[in-house]
Amino acid sequence: MDEWYLVAGLGNPGPQYERTRHNAGFLLADRLARRWQADWSWERAFESRLARALRGERRVLLCQPQTYMNASGRAVAAVARYFQVPADRILVVVDDADLALGQIRMRPGGGTGGHHGLESVTAHLGTPSYPRLRIGIGRQPGAREITAHVLAPFGPEEWERLQAVLDRAAEQVECWLEHGLARAMNLYNGWVQSPSGRSEAT
Repeated sequence: MDEWYLVAGLGNPGPQYERTRHNAGFLLADRLARRWQADWSWERAFESRLARALRGERRVLLCQPQTYMNASGRAVAAVARYFQVPADRILVVVDDADLALGQIRMRPGGGTGGHHGLESVTAHLGTPSYPRLRIGIGRQPGAREITAHVLAPFGPEEWERLQAVLDRAAEQVECWLEHGLARAMNLYNGWVQSPSGRSEAT
């Protein structure tokens, strides 16, 4: 019971970013806090909002770094060091423009895919071997530059679809905590809701 798990949802602080695609990690952390009835508090020492929850035999920290995306690793590493959370018990949640909206993908580690938040976390943890959950936000067809796309708010139809995605992603996080990474990946990776509207996670 004395070991912590850390779920760090990445995003940018401030009301202007609340519903933007780049804040998918924040949005999932908020969804988990509501499901778990966990209260957020501002923790200046960690430059983060933190919420604490008990999930079965697991003590869980939810973290929203307030450093802005590109410096997320500074906050995540500070929390991990203080609470002595090893890399394999740190789940980092990010948006992913290479996945369509409606897809989620959990992995045990790997590259950053050019995601600046993951680059920062990897640099500050000193390892790429930490679980991460990518939430698809899609790309604009034919667009090479994605900055404006990821920093723009979800459209009304996208926002509606995202709610099912966040619910399914929350279930995947809970499965990871209870049953481990392999089972969570096998049961939940893939489509939450396909373009045709069918639910078909694989």
